[in-house]
Amino acid sequence: MSETLGGSRSVAPRPATEVGAYDIDTDVLIVGYGCAGAAAAFEAAEAGARVLVLERSGGPGGASAMSGGEIYLGGGTPIQRACGFTDTPEQMAAFLRAALGPGADEAKIERYCADSVAHFHWLVARGVPFQPSLWDAPAWVPPTDDGLMWLGENSWPFTELATPAPRGHRPAANDFGGKLLMDVLAAAAGNAGVAARFDSYATNLIRGEDGTITGVAARRYGREFTVRARRGVVLTTGGFVDDDRMLAAHAPRLLAHTKVSAGTDDGGGIRMAQAAGAAVRHMSAGQVGISLIPGFAARGMVVNGRGARFVNEDTYPGRIGQAALFRQDMDVWVVLDEKAYEEVPEPQRWGVRPTHVAETAEELEQLIGAPPGALAATIARYNEFAARGMDPDFHKAPRWLRPLTPPLAAIDVRAGVRPPAETGDRRGTGASVFTLGGLHTTVDGAVLDLAGTPIPGLFAAGRASSGLHGEGYISGTSLGDGTYFGRLAGRAAARARSTRGIPAHSVPITGTDPPDEGQTALASPPWRGPRRRFPARRNTGGHPS
Repeated sequence: MSETLGGSRSVAPRPATEVGAYDIDTDVLIVGYGCAGAAAAFEAAEAGARVLVLERSGGPGGASAMSGGEIYLGGGTPIQRACGFTDTPEQMAAFLRAALGPGADEAKIERYCADSVAHFHWLVARGVPFQPSLWDAPAWVPPTDDGLMWLGENSWPFTELATPAPRGHRPAANDFGGKLLMDVLAAAAGNAGVAARFDSYATNLIRGEDGTITGVAARRYGREFTVRARRGVVLTTGGFVDDDRMLAAHAPRLLAHTKVSAGTDDGGGIRMAQAAGAAVRHMSAGQVGISLIPGFAARGMVVNGRGARFVNEDTYPGRIGQAALFRQDMDVWVVLDEKAYEEVPEPQRWGVRPTHVAETAEELEQLIGAPPGALAATIARYNEFAARGMDPDFHKAPRWLRPLTPPLAAIDVRAGVRPPAETGDRRGTGASVFTLGGLHTTVDGAVLDLAGTPIPGLFAAGRASSGLHGEGYISGTSLGDGTYFGRLAGRAAARARSTRGIPAHSVPITGTDPPDEGQTALASPPWRGPRRRFPARRNTGGHPS
């Protein structure tokens, strides 16, 4: 475990006895102002605490603001019902256990799914708008403001494990909705009385003689300052995809690919907590956004450099991405015909054009460098069964099955994609990645040490923590995980040293529990939020996964 930051400055906890006088005094300190930090700050303030957020950037947002904005919600939300779908927390949990495993956190999945409808109402009560309409086609980010989308629930093997229901809930924004979501959450936190100090980078936790975390040391414009947190510190500092040393130590397969971040996911919060004895989980896990158009993939085939299929192409594209990187080393092509290409409207192609075009499968396999006869055999077998609406090899749904006819095209995923708001050459490895592992926490965000004991005064949420995920990922489970468990962590921190014996891991938060002081029941708010306008999205440097 390293106790240095950036190779020079120590991240070891500062003894509280060495801090003469704190520069700032608050009840709950949130470090990081993405969606998890905003949710934690709001809940802590609503619980009656004085709340300060430290954010290293010049304003709130982080990677959350640059995301697609999908929030994974289910169990029978008003949007699902309005679109004609029946869902239950049990079916939602069954899907997530399969999609996020192996190693997914069973307790967190159960709690998240049980409270999902209540969390939907909480988001709407804060002002997040959702349209009661469905985008019913494969996509990274739909080009409409439809409020619901499929995220692999209707693809094999999940159709055999849980009743399919779409659960990707999208704020009412055409294209990327992360900025809209963050604008709403940051405004809600501000209206609740949360204070923020920007351009401030936390460098060390401050620890009392009894092991309690009592605050942080931070730097702003080259000067150090200290913050006392009388009730708790919540780390919502993001993952570690921007620190190549951490990637090399924990997740080397994620090195040398496009990083999905705001440039601030350097693992600083994780390292500070580790230096104070915190345990981590799933540090090798990562999500892979593959540079392909899901509509092309579903209508055609995805093959490796040997001309062989390796996944059902109608599944969540992030699953294709993980299979492509971890099993195929990104030597991957999308093969389709002219009809499949033309069926995807031009704005949804994100600038993707065929890398090679050929009149025969044999000619195409030569162009992509596949072994002689390999791709031709793959296409022949695919076409034979597709003519009968079958896919015995990978179980793609009949909706997307038909024989591919010449001329045929192959698209090299390394050529990249270019969402409408972006410009420039997007060629790279074909993978855009971020980390899933982080600090080991309880359901309510208490950070655990190596013995499984909560570290007093220290909490975490969002990508700084190991949340719902094991090795798998589904879009919306970062923003959903971050906002929901951020709420729990914020409220637990607010009550950590003011409840006279009530442990942090037992704090109720959802509408299924009786409202306590400072808490509003979540079951009654209307499900339609106000419509909002928002500026164009900034360059993400990767996929909204």
